[in-house]
Amino acid sequence: MTAKNETPFDSVEGAHEYLSLLSQAIQDARDEIEADIRAAEDPRFPRRMEALRLVSFKLEKLEQQIKNGRRLLNDLRTLRRLLLDERVDMPPAKQK
Repeated sequence: MTAKNETPFDSVEGAHEYLSLLSQAIQDARDEIEADIRAAEDPRFPRRMEALRLVSFKLEKLEQQIKNGRRLLNDLRTLRRLLLDERVDMPPAKQK
């Protein structure tokens, strides 16, 4: 039998980590686009500026979706731990 290839989505934790890396890449791209927008203030090329602003807008929307996905995966991870009794018991709080 052949070994199954592992993917970032074999576990909730793997998917969460993948989305974290993707979020960082999106932020890097947004930083680059914002720098391009500041550098492209040439009135001779209004369509270029419009395109750069549209790219920035789309990256912002994508970043929001990725953040929502990370929150959902975190919720699923917590629910799985609760359902499977994988929750780490916290020591009782010290009483004064």
